[in-house]
Amino acid sequence: MARMMPLDEAVRQNLRPGDTAAFEGFTHLIPTAAAHEAIRQKIGNLTLIRMTPDVVYDQMIGMGLVKKLVFSYAGNPGVGLLRRMRDAVENGWPQAVEVEEHSHAAMANAYEAGAAGLPCAIFRGYRGAELARVNPNIKSVTCPFTSEQLAAVPAMRPDVTFIHAQKADRKGNVLVEGIIGIQKEAALAARRTVVTVEEIVDDFSNAHPNLCILPHWTIDAISLVPGGAHPSYAHGYYARDNAAYLEWDEVSADRERFHVWMEENVLNARPQDFANRVEKLRTAQ
Repeated sequence: MARMMPLDEAVRQNLRPGDTAAFEGFTHLIPTAAAHEAIRQKIGNLTLIRMTPDVVYDQMIGMGLVKKLVFSYAGNPGVGLLRRMRDAVENGWPQAVEVEEHSHAAMANAYEAGAAGLPCAIFRGYRGAELARVNPNIKSVTCPFTSEQLAAVPAMRPDVTFIHAQKADRKGNVLVEGIIGIQKEAALAARRTVVTVEEIVDDFSNAHPNLCILPHWTIDAISLVPGGAHPSYAHGYYARDNAAYLEWDEVSADRERFHVWMEENVLNARPQDFANRVEKLRTAQ
């Protein structure tokens, strides 16, 4: 049952050292504020899952909190590679990170299987691909009805999923608008779910009935963090901060500069700072 609480408390109660965690977002609504709170609390030894790891996972890896990454694409969107992730994989700095790579289709199906309580996902995929040679979690099965060879991967069942959304009502239901990606399935697949939101409203009485609403009983904690998806965008609230992604490519290229930036913008920052960061982006809309 969803409880309203400050973000630091929500993270402290729901993310534990050694957890398998998903900070999910696809193009927009990336839960940056939640990831930054995890960094401030130095919750480490994590296995991180995400279809498209971007700068927030680069930051968590660079701060030494990650032991394994399960993903289907990793990069600074529209810019290039994740430099802190590459440093960890190639040079073991600040510590080595194990990687388990999948296709987008595999990740989406694995989250759906987790949400449905199934042990694995079975789908058409990986034909002609060689990921199975380096990923032992990619198997093949024979359909008992058609004898067709199909791909199979374990279901994704995070200990905790963090997502960002536009609104929560006072009962704890959450409304997600725009590009949904796999956030809904990631939330339903998790043992615990934490949501940061742009605002809290009385109810959703005027919302379109086909919008994505996560009911309160699927959520453990809700934290009000306006701007909490920055530098990604929140549909209907603020635009994407393209300059921030370009800046990150330069910042993350140097270990010392990376640490200076993290000290100033994450370790010594607070969730309420996000509202100021998106103010110019609201004006741009």
